[in-house]
Amino acid sequence: MIQRLTFLCTFAAIMKQKYFLYITIGVLSGCTSGGNEDLSTLPEDSTEVETTAIDADALQRRAEGIAAELAYYLERHNVLDEGYDMVARYADEGDSALSAYMPIAPLRLFGIGRWRNIRRSGTALTHDALRRPIIGRMEDDTLVSGIRLDTAGVYAGRFTRNGEAQGHGGYLAVDGSYYEGQWQMDMRQGFGFCVSPTYLHAGHWRKNRFLGERMHHTPDRIYGIDVSRYQHEQGRRRFAIDWKRVRITGLGRRISEQRVSGNVNYPVSFAYIKSTQGTAIRNRYFATDYLQARRYGIPVGAYHFFSPKLNAREQVSNFLNNTAFKRGDLPPMLDIEPTDAQVKAAGGPEALFSELRLWLNLVERWVGVRPILYVNQNFAKKYLDMAPDLKHGYQVWIARYGEYKPDVHLTFWQLSSDGNVQGIKSKVDINVFNGFQSQWEDFLREETIQ
Repeated sequence: MIQRLTFLCTFAAIMKQKYFLYITIGVLSGCTSGGNEDLSTLPEDSTEVETTAIDADALQRRAEGIAAELAYYLERHNVLDEGYDMVARYADEGDSALSAYMPIAPLRLFGIGRWRNIRRSGTALTHDALRRPIIGRMEDDTLVSGIRLDTAGVYAGRFTRNGEAQGHGGYLAVDGSYYEGQWQMDMRQGFGFCVSPTYLHAGHWRKNRFLGERMHHTPDRIYGIDVSRYQHEQGRRRFAIDWKRVRITGLGRRISEQRVSGNVNYPVSFAYIKSTQGTAIRNRYFATDYLQARRYGIPVGAYHFFSPKLNAREQVSNFLNNTAFKRGDLPPMLDIEPTDAQVKAAGGPEALFSELRLWLNLVERWVGVRPILYVNQNFAKKYLDMAPDLKHGYQVWIARYGEYKPDVHLTFWQLSSDGNVQGIKSKVDINVFNGFQSQWEDFLREETIQ
């Protein structure tokens, strides 16, 4: 991996344009502008050129990592998804925004710096308030677009008159990451995507922070539910689930109608049923729901709700002794959603992860397939990176309610807890598989119990 390249080395390697020579001369030699302003006052660290040998193997690994992230994204999205065309174009053309904003007109003397009584148009060499050099296109002495360099990378796109990134633009950083999308006052704001060898974030940004991807809901996606005794009980009243009639008719109040194509009337393509909790709690409705779901051809799986303060081995016994597993069933799921206080009471994250690994390993050994790990958004952001073997070695299911999809590789996303399902009296958790029919068929073929 390239550890540190200065903006000059980065720019030369990326653009390979004659304007690099102008900027180099202007920055290193201090080109004047008729006495008003000059570029020789740039801070010393802006002219520092630190040479680092480019590791060809590292560059290859970077390219392979980015290609893998792009392939993962493109096979799980389609043209209806916001930004799909932008990501697809990047996959085909690479960092095209950088060359698109390079001024093509020649740089003339009056385009360097600022001059009294001369209004510049065409290609100009200037800098912003932070003394970052810019080679851009001027219209009536106002900067419109161009290339700006700093020690972290290269920005190419639209500008305010003061040289701040505004509107569409791309940024290629020396760490290998690339962002393209909307900017406001020098910050990523609005829709954009950022790709690196380890992630691809395509969605909405606010003040440089990635909010998440907003999924477009269509009948082409694979939706499912998870149920427990709460779907059978309201106070003292008891209800059965009519598995013959189940269809999803509402995605929940946090999902805007603008994110949905047509009416919500989706088949239930999978169902997870709570079987056990802790070391002694059992779901009295599990057996009936399990048999009925299978009877009507719904792929079904069982899950255990993990209690952090209780012994993992005893929790495994409770789950295995009270759960049915048949050929074709979905992988068992471990539901882990402790509060921060519960994590602390369990002995901290490492102690908790040790117990989770024990549960996962014992159940995998018994059932023959690797379980799925279900966590909420808070746990995923705060703790999951502490256990990379779990984050990357297991299929992950994340609960994040609302329009924004979790920004990690995942198998299922629980998008609401208040969906409407025909055949079920109470509100229901609604989930969506991260992919389309072909990926779902692969999942059923490769991941289910044999």
